[in-house]
Amino acid sequence: MIPPAEHVHWLFATGFLLLGLCLFARAVVGEEVWGRRRWRAYLWPSLLFGLGVLMWPVMVFFTNSAIHMMAHGSWAQTMMLAGAAELGLVRGKLKSPLWRLAVPLALFASGAALLVHEQNGWFFARSAFLHHALGWWAIAGAAVAVVSALRPRSPVWSSGVALVLVVVAVFLYCDRDVAPVFGHLSPLAGERHR
Repeated sequence: MIPPAEHVHWLFATGFLLLGLCLFARAVVGEEVWGRRRWRAYLWPSLLFGLGVLMWPVMVFFTNSAIHMMAHGSWAQTMMLAGAAELGLVRGKLKSPLWRLAVPLALFASGAALLVHEQNGWFFARSAFLHHALGWWAIAGAAVAVVSALRPRSPVWSSGVALVLVVVAVFLYCDRDVAPVFGHLSPLAGERHR
């Protein structure tokens, strides 16, 4: 039995919430204090890489079209790339600060994939609205992440990236397959849930 898509979205929302909270804690205390315990430096990049790995089964088992498979595959690849780049920077294996641009790339690719794979209009159903809102939010968040990558010691921009990820989690928690948005539900959307 395959669980509803909203359950998978809620599980990934928890992952993004943990990512955002880790980045926010790191921004508040500073990178030096955060790095005093070596395991904390590896925490959020490992979580990001793990979310990318977990996106592969979602792509295989929970997709119903080629465009959905491509979208989930691009999310998996870019999340794994961003997590691996950050792990390489923490470990000292990667020296160039340009590797920090992998996180904005992941956000931009995720936003673009969300917009491309949602084939319905904004007010078709709640899931369609959330896909559009998430897509544009991730693209805007990529701009914040670029500035944060260029100014890595700025607590304001680091907190901004954390806020982007927490809002992504909130959007994902709001997801339900067939539910009205702002009181509107397209008659073509199907049976209303609850």
